[in-house]
Amino acid sequence: MMAAAQMRHDDLIARLPPVRGRLTAQAPLADVTWFRVGGPAEVMFRPADRDDLVAFLKDRPADVPVTVLGVGSNTLVRDGGIAGVVIRLGRGFVEVEADGTDIIAGAGAPDVNVAMTAQRAGIAGLEFLRGIPGTIGGGLRMNAGAYGREFRDVLVWAEAVDAEGNLHRLTPAEMQFGYRHCGVPEDWIFIACRLKGEAGDPAAIQARMDEIQAAREGSQPIRSRTGGSTFANPPIEESGGHKAWQLIDAAGCRGLVVGDAQVSEQHCNFLINRGAATAADLETLGETVRERVKANSGISLRWEIRRIGMQKSEARHG
Repeated sequence: MMAAAQMRHDDLIARLPPVRGRLTAQAPLADVTWFRVGGPAEVMFRPADRDDLVAFLKDRPADVPVTVLGVGSNTLVRDGGIAGVVIRLGRGFVEVEADGTDIIAGAGAPDVNVAMTAQRAGIAGLEFLRGIPGTIGGGLRMNAGAYGREFRDVLVWAEAVDAEGNLHRLTPAEMQFGYRHCGVPEDWIFIACRLKGEAGDPAAIQARMDEIQAAREGSQPIRSRTGGSTFANPPIEESGGHKAWQLIDAAGCRGLVVGDAQVSEQHCNFLINRGAATAADLETLGETVRERVKANSGISLRWEIRRIGMQKSEARHG
């Protein structure tokens, strides 16, 4: 059965267009997600650069699904893995440079690197990126935010490639930003953006970034195997101003366990892999929390963590 599966993955690679980057069959994903769970990618593609990505998307078979994966900080990959091609933007997409009081960054650049580049250049207004554990591409996709600011507050433009390999430069209005949401089609891949800041004192910028890091360490289980904030805060008019963690706590879910997955005792809007959890444990725990919150408050929490891939049973029958 293993040999047959390997042949199927090799057949998929044979159907794909030639690339200058790297194609890998049955690429492990658990090692690259913060939860440290999940099955493999049927094929992993690491494009060499923008042109390599564009050419691949233009020529790929239309029936081959494509999934984009960043650093895996806000993602739960299910135990059956991901069918088709998983694209990870690597070294060709991580450059960050200052241009006046703006920053131009590749979508594969970690948010913290962008914050640090801005600090060294004396650019204020981007310190909040120090508190977001992900990449620029993921931040654009979900309008990530922390400590009072979001991507929509600082975006000048974003560049993306659509499913057919066409390039687009998008204005903030075209991004259709909402709370932890953007309206750009899901199969478009962000590749770069320009962020606006303002002139500032590097020492003061560093002090603000240190405050943000200290606040994260004091309130969040950042040393644990976690995916970050699990649920988006509900609208104020619906929740009366209560945040997701408060609703979870009020429903008696702090410390709740399913398998080796646990709701964090430190911050109950975080799920933790205590060491041997499966993706199914974590997803079941999250759904259990949603059910209890709904029963207690009438509010339906919306997943902020992106859940992708197949259950094990789906993979066996695929």
